[in-house]
Amino acid sequence: MEISVKKSKISGQVEIPGSKSHTIRAILIASLAGGTSTIKMPLVSEDTIACLSAASVLGAWIKRGDDSIWRISGTGGHLLQPAGTINMGNSGTGLRFFTALAAIADFKVSFDGDSSLRTREMASLLEALAAMGAKTGSADGKCPLSVTGPIDGKDILVDGKTSQFLSALLLTAPLLKNDTVIHVSKLNERPYVMLTLDWLDREGIRYEMDKNLIRFKVFGGQKYVPFSTRIPVDFSTAAFPLLAAAITGGDVKIPNLDFDDSQGDKAVFGYFSQMGVKISTDNHITTIRGPKRLKPFDLDLNATPDALPVLAVAGACAEGVSYLRNVPQARIKETDRIGCMASELRKMGVAVEELSDGMVVTGGKLKGSSDLSSFKDHRIAMALSIAGLAAEGETIVRDSDCAAITYPSFVEDFKRMGANFMEMTI
Repeated sequence: MEISVKKSKISGQVEIPGSKSHTIRAILIASLAGGTSTIKMPLVSEDTIACLSAASVLGAWIKRGDDSIWRISGTGGHLLQPAGTINMGNSGTGLRFFTALAAIADFKVSFDGDSSLRTREMASLLEALAAMGAKTGSADGKCPLSVTGPIDGKDILVDGKTSQFLSALLLTAPLLKNDTVIHVSKLNERPYVMLTLDWLDREGIRYEMDKNLIRFKVFGGQKYVPFSTRIPVDFSTAAFPLLAAAITGGDVKIPNLDFDDSQGDKAVFGYFSQMGVKISTDNHITTIRGPKRLKPFDLDLNATPDALPVLAVAGACAEGVSYLRNVPQARIKETDRIGCMASELRKMGVAVEELSDGMVVTGGKLKGSSDLSSFKDHRIAMALSIAGLAAEGETIVRDSDCAAITYPSFVEDFKRMGANFMEMTI
């Protein structure tokens, strides 16, 4: 699927779906709890459905209904052996979390995914699980892979280049017989670890950590209990209408954004405020008003790597030179987002310098391009489509339907707000 975009101004109210990060953690914990948990207003997307499927194959009982409420009866930590390989689709978070979860069982569990997932690094997590007693197999530290447990608590080291390795171990360790001590090297994306710890706190899980988040002790012999929760709105998804309002001078309202939630990407709203975007919240509705001129910026994105595509487009539309720094992990997401965004923005006439851990973007007038690739990365597809709203002429983004990985109603929502989007079948 391709999307054709023409210059447009955005205005209106948009309902943002639930947080992917919260939804996947809720699925995993519910699948391990002893009893039935209720998850209200989950994100229903390709990534989360892949995680639901994995939970079901491993023994959880799932009732979806109309997808506004999921009920999951957990395994109590007693997993079932799958008949075949578990397909995680494009979900890197799901792959890492469920690989660690599967290692608690005394049988072999195999995982695979799409071509993008097969590029995602897994070596450090597999090494940590092996140090805890698992037998592992993989394609040079990537999918397809397998784990055979059971693992037990040990003193282990894990790479912090992606926070998902650490979160996977933190979520699994409470179920082990003995205590687990996790040492972390060079931790990126700290807010995502805090999100995981927030879930452990809700569950009453006992752990200790140092103030620098480089050593954790999780006590063994614990259990997860059933819960009922409403999934908060996803700030990383809300960043897209925020961007659209900012670069088109639009006026957008978003209900139910909870700025007290533990999601790290709420910081992106602060970034745009510094650029001159007016943001206010009243009666649970956040109003965003784009400025006439967007100010350039210099930002450290280590804690908010998923915002890089959005901020690269903001930089392309700002007046001056903008810097996106300290985000090397953006190169190991669904794609190398630094390289991909640089190549596609250049096609739109933007001067971009790649750094090893970021980008330097010189803003100016964007021109449409009929040859933009999303690289089948949902965040790149949405960011480039929105860039087209501020570009002269027509912009065409290939493989735009991958936006459904986290934002299934992206095109429809933006059309309702005035975006000149037209989907075309290749």
